[in-house]
Amino acid sequence: MNDQQIEQEIQAKGLTAPRITPADIESNIDTEIYFTADHGIEGALAKMELHARHQGGGHVGSLRLLTFCVLVLKNGFTVTGESACASPENFDTELGRKIARENAIAKVWPLMGYELRTQLSRPVLTEADAIADLNGIPRPAAAA
Repeated sequence: MNDQQIEQEIQAKGLTAPRITPADIESNIDTEIYFTADHGIEGALAKMELHARHQGGGHVGSLRLLTFCVLVLKNGFTVTGESACASPENFDTELGRKIARENAIAKVWPLMGYELRTQLSRPVLTEADAIADLNGIPRPAAAA
C-alpha cells in the first residue's frame, strides 16, 4: 500500500485530527538532488577530496548502480535515500531515482510527525492567559 492509498483510506474513515499528509511532505521539500555513487566520486576527484581505499576487487564500476536522492527541506535540513541495483542489466536511472526518493521520503515522515506532536503538546493559550501575561499577573489557571 503506498502513501496515496493510505491517505485515501484515512479520509474515507473520516480521521480528521491534525496529522501529516503526503501533501504536507511534498510541500516541505525545497530541493531534490539525484546522483549515483560514481558521480559522487567524479565530483570528489574534481575537488581532489577523494579518500577512498580500494582493494583491487574490480567492483568500483558497481558504483554507477547506487543512486542517491538528497531532499533539502524548507528549513534547510537534508535527508537522503538510496537505491542499489544488484544486476547491472536491470539498472534504470528513473527507477533508481524513484526508489531512492521513496526511501528519503520515508525518513521525512517521522521528522514531521515529531514536529507536529511537539506543536500539539504545547498548552493552549486562552484569552484570559494572554491578558494576564500582558498585565504581568499570574495566569488564572496558575492562580488557583
